[in-house]
Amino acid sequence: MGEGNYFSDQTSRASMNPSEPKQKLLYVDDEILNLYLFREYFRNEYEVIVAQSGQEAIEELSENKDVQFVISDMRMPKMNGLEFITKAQEIRPNITYCILTGYDLTPDIEKAIGEKKVARYFSKPFDPTEISLFLSAGKGN
Repeated sequence: MGEGNYFSDQTSRASMNPSEPKQKLLYVDDEILNLYLFREYFRNEYEVIVAQSGQEAIEELSENKDVQFVISDMRMPKMNGLEFITKAQEIRPNITYCILTGYDLTPDIEKAIGEKKVARYFSKPFDPTEISLFLSAGKGN
């Protein structure tokens, strides 16, 4: 075909075909700035739902039956990311769950990945391209 590429690497199928609904992505973090930044980075590719706590995220999953991906911060008050994911998997076992943390990979996270409870671990500050590539692979792009 022709030379060059008219679409950026960040272009998703949803933005190329506006009639195709965006997939839903739930991001859980107790820091409001992180929620805002995450939503801004991914709003063109996904319908981004945010929650400020594990409990709020459980409520969002109960209300939004078509969420495909969940990315949760690890360290949050009251319920950490793995505790949230364990509870969430009881009601929504067929979602892809990921952990995001500003700390090192812990034995608990490694164990959750080994047991297939968590599909992927991402470091903070997060790299939007790394997350986007992972999510795109998960939806068959």
